[in-house]
Amino acid sequence: MYPTIMAEAQLKLFNLRASKLHSSTLGKPDAYVEVFCGSANLGETSVHNNNPNPWWEEDFTYFKARVNDVMMLKVYDQDFGLDDLLGVCQRQIKLGTHEHECYLEEGGSLRYTYTLG
Repeated sequence: MYPTIMAEAQLKLFNLRASKLHSSTLGKPDAYVEVFCGSANLGETSVHNNNPNPWWEEDFTYFKARVNDVMMLKVYDQDFGLDDLLGVCQRQIKLGTHEHECYLEEGGSLRYTYTLG
């Protein structure tokens, strides 16, 4: 019997967009997303000020992803001092191109597309 070899693949995350985000303060959220794959921090988007429906132009690419790694997206509202976590999206990644939507704990949703291959 041969051991299973988990080959590394390229992950590309794109088309991040949120809708109906809430702010903990009066006004509209200053939203951004922090991106992880497994234990790797892939970075974060720019901040979209005063926008409950942001669409981020950034793409994220990771060359050491593996099938069934967990991709995690954390959506924040930037504030003075500590930023407020609006919600977390987690998904085990699969080969191919996939579009998903997740509903955030503090209201609103995040849609995104990824390709693994």
